[in-house]
Amino acid sequence: MKQFLQTRRLFVIVLALGLFTMAARGATDPDLWWHLRTGQLMVATHQVFHTDPYSFTRFGQPWMDQEWLSQVFIFGLYRTAGWGGLIVAFGALIAVAFLFVFSRCPGRPYVAGSITVWGALASAPSWGVRPQMFTFLLASVFLLLLERSYQRPNLLWWTPPVMLLWVNLHAGYALGIALLILFMVGDLLDQAFGIEDAPQLRARFGKLGLAIAACVAVVPLNPYGVGMYGYPLETLRSRAMQNYIGEWASPDFHQHQYLPMLLMMLATLAFPVLSPRRLRPRELLLLVVTTYAALRSVRHIPIYALIAVPILSATVQAWLEERGVAQRLGVGQTHQSRTKNWVNAVLLASFLAFTVARLHYVVRGQAMTEQKNFPAATVAFLSARQPPSPMLNHYNWGGYFIWKLYPEYQVYIDGRADLYGDSFMDDFAAAYYLKGNSWRELLERWSIRTVVLPPDAPLVTALQAMPDWERIYADEQAIVLTRTR
Repeated sequence: MKQFLQTRRLFVIVLALGLFTMAARGATDPDLWWHLRTGQLMVATHQVFHTDPYSFTRFGQPWMDQEWLSQVFIFGLYRTAGWGGLIVAFGALIAVAFLFVFSRCPGRPYVAGSITVWGALASAPSWGVRPQMFTFLLASVFLLLLERSYQRPNLLWWTPPVMLLWVNLHAGYALGIALLILFMVGDLLDQAFGIEDAPQLRARFGKLGLAIAACVAVVPLNPYGVGMYGYPLETLRSRAMQNYIGEWASPDFHQHQYLPMLLMMLATLAFPVLSPRRLRPRELLLLVVTTYAALRSVRHIPIYALIAVPILSATVQAWLEERGVAQRLGVGQTHQSRTKNWVNAVLLASFLAFTVARLHYVVRGQAMTEQKNFPAATVAFLSARQPPSPMLNHYNWGGYFIWKLYPEYQVYIDGRADLYGDSFMDDFAAAYYLKGNSWRELLERWSIRTVVLPPDAPLVTALQAMPDWERIYADEQAIVLTRTR
């Protein structure tokens, strides 16, 4: 028990609890709902989807459900343990990913832990109960394997089985291959600048090359075969995703939630200059690539944090040591009195109690979270009144309608932007914002009989002024209009 309550070990436990408490949050991702429905149908039918069943605009067209295994996991956990199980599982998943980051940080645990929490705050806007968190965890695993493989080269042989799991969980698997390639290029740069011995690196290049080949080779081992090779590139090239989906846009530093990321980027510029520790070419390459990715898209900020935290921790640690700050902190003491053990025990019990209370609050509040973020009352009205279809719905509500209203209603659009394509997304945006006459054309082309949109939607304003449209429901979140003739 005394060993368990040692200050350093207690610090790691408290860090893990803190990360879990930060990550355990209500489910607000608009795509979660169609993930749940898809997982439910796959569990019931024992088949994956190859065509779209949910929309009347894309019904029967080819659909690559690249997150199929994540959806089976999400629905299975929801069916077994409800919202509490999902919130706990994904909170733990995120916390474990950051504990791997912490384990990669050199120097004293207090410095490494503080910067790990900083990285967690920077990436927090992207967290949630969503398949992307599997990519975050497995990217953290890949980085741990790659860095530890310098001392234990055989760890590289774990990358292909991890890749096999990854490619069936999420199309972010391409990040793993990219990390392998970046490490190889980084090692070449290290050799070119005389930082690594050529004989050692030649042996490593061979194993890295084989690991890359093996990882690429296992990609087709999924229900969609070789088609998965091109899927990540098609997603990255999608203009509509960049234009219409918030997390694919660049971070807006006027928003407070992105301030920790901005400060971390500034710190990674400043401390390599101030610190006696200089960045290796490999570290600089990884930092530059992930910084660019994070500045280009909010979605990539967590990946930036995986790279930046250990690098920043190393430079800050060296800077503190140069000034004798770390020694004055007295963190090297080994003696631990009985009083300190009691204090640590009380501290640990307090953190555990807070974690349990916070988790209880989040799980109990999930119903309110759903009502706040999604049109629950509107769905109840639609279920009871059954207005005529086809129904035009808001993009962010499509997944929720799939979970709540399918198969009685098929949606016009939902979060599967890859299925709908750039032109379709453009048409929907043009109609929504009353650009030209496109909204009339859209309503006629799809024979829309019911419209469910937010009250401030320009299209709603236009339809309410027309004699052949009638408002049959309205609240703060949504307005329902039906065509009278």
